Amino acid sequence: MAISSSFKSSPFLHCGPNAETDSLAILHLKRDLLIPTVLRSHDELNEGYSEGKVSNTRFGSFPHSTLIGVPWGSQVRASIVDTGSRGRKGWEGKGKKRKRDNESQAQDDVAGVEKKQKAEVESKAAVKAATGFVHLLPPTPEIWTASLPHRTQVVYTPDYSYILHRLRATPGTVLIEAGAGSGSFTHAAARAVYNGHQNTNTEDCSTQNSITKPCGKVWSFEFHEQRVQKLQEEIEEHGLNGIVELTYRDVCQDGFAPNDTPASELKANAIFLDLPAPWLALKNLTRASPSSPLSPTTAIHLCTFSPCIEQVQRTITTLRTQGWTEIEMVEIAAHRIEVRRERVGLAEEGLRGVNDSPASVDEAIERLREVEGRSRIFRNEGNEGEERATAPGPAQVSKQQRLENIRHALEGRKLYKEGRLIHRAEPEIKTHTSYLVFAILPRGWSEEDEELAQGKWPAKAEVKEENGGPISKRQRKKGAKARAGGNKEVEMEASMKA
Repeated sequence: MAISSSFKSSPFLHCGPNAETDSLAILHLKRDLLIPTVLRSHDELNEGYSEGKVSNTRFGSFPHSTLIGVPWGSQVRASIVDTGSRGRKGWEGKGKKRKRDNESQAQDDVAGVEKKQKAEVESKAAVKAATGFVHLLPPTPEIWTASLPHRTQVVYTPDYSYILHRLRATPGTVLIEAGAGSGSFTHAAARAVYNGHQNTNTEDCSTQNSITKPCGKVWSFEFHEQRVQKLQEEIEEHGLNGIVELTYRDVCQDGFAPNDTPASELKANAIFLDLPAPWLALKNLTRASPSSPLSPTTAIHLCTFSPCIEQVQRTITTLRTQGWTEIEMVEIAAHRIEVRRERVGLAEEGLRGVNDSPASVDEAIERLREVEGRSRIFRNEGNEGEERATAPGPAQVSKQQRLENIRHALEGRKLYKEGRLIHRAEPEIKTHTSYLVFAILPRGWSEEDEELAQGKWPAKAEVKEENGGPISKRQRKKGAKARAGGNKEVEMEASMKA
C-alpha cells in the first residue's frame, strides 16, 4: 500500500534535516517569542524587497533565501534590507503619488507584472547585518502551541501531554476531540495517533507482513464557524488533513456525526471534551444508542477540560449516572525552573551575573584592611600615619586597575564550570486554571461474551458435599486442617494407651 504524500510532506511528522521551500518554519527570537512563517523562494505578495520574501522581526530582517536549505536549529544572522520605501506607492521609482486614468493604470499594472517576474529571476543577494540573529526551528506541537495565533484559550503542553498519556493515545488510536478552538491539542493528538502507514481513506488500513495495523484518526468538532474555517486552512497547510477530520457541529445538540460519515463508523476509544458544558455531550457517548461513536470492543477513556469547579461537579454527576467508572479530577500547575551557576566573591568584582560580595570571612577582612589603609592615607593622620603610608609593603592598587586585572584573568577561565549550581522556580504560575476529569467506560459484556470466555478459560470442577451443595476452596482447606488435627488426637490417645 502506498503511503499518502500528504503525511510525508507534513513538517509535524517528517521535517527532514534541513528547512525546505514552501514548508513551515519557526523563528525563535527568545524563550517566549516565536514567529511561524512559511518559507518562500519568491515574494508572492510583491512587497518590494529586492532580496525576495523577507520576514521582519524586532531583531532584524531575514530574507527567506538565507533560511531555505539551512539545517534545523541553526543560528541565522540578520540581513541589511531596505525597509524605508516598502509599501509606498511609487516605490518602483516613480517617487510621487498622482492620479491615473484607466489606460495609464493598465500600463502600470503590466509594467508591475513584468518587473515582478524579472525580480523573481534576478533577486539581490542578501548582505549580513552587523547585529541580530534568530534560531531556525522545525515545527512541533510544543513549538506550535507557543507560537500559534490565539483564537481561543489554548490547551498548553503540560496539560495535553498528561491528557494524551491518561487517554492511552498510541499509534492507531481513534480519538474524538470536541472543541478544537485554536488547534493546539489537535496537532498534538495527530502526532500521537499517527502510525506511520496511513492513508487518507480511514477504512483502508495498512497491511505489512500480513499484520494489519489500525488506522489512527482524530475526529475533531467545533461549533464556531469562523474557527473551523481558519483551523481547516492550517490543517491543510500542515499536511494533516489525512489524519484530522474537522467538522462544524454542535455535538451537544447534534451528536458526533462527522461530515459524510455515520457516527457508528467512528469506533473511537479515546475522547477529549473541551466544552463549556461537557455534561450535555455525554448523552451522545453511550453504547446503548445505535448511532454510538464508541468502540464496542474496547474500554473508552475520557477526559473533560473545565475551568470552573461547578462544571466539574455537574460533569461527575452525569458520568456516575451513565455508568462511567474510575472517575478522577486532576489539576496541573506547571512551574518553570531556572538552572544556573552562582558565582560569589570579590575576585570577580565587576563581572556580569556575579554577586560581588565577600565569599568568606577572610575576603571580608582583607577588603576592610585595604579600605582602612586608603582612609588613613586620605586623612593623612600625622607623621605616624605618613610613615606607615610611606613604609615598604604591598603596593596599593586602584579600583580601576583591579577591575582591569579581573577582566584580563577572565580570558582563560571556564565560567560554565565555576560556581555553585543552583535552581530556582518561578514565583508565579504562568498558565490558566483548569480541572481535568478522567473516566473510563468498560467494554460491554453480553451472555455470548461470557460463553466464549468460559470456553476459552474453563472453570475447575467444583467439589460437592454429600448433600449436593458446592463448597469453596477456603472451606476445603479448613476441612483438611480439621481432619489433620483429628488424626493427631487419635495418634496421641493411642500412644498414651500403649
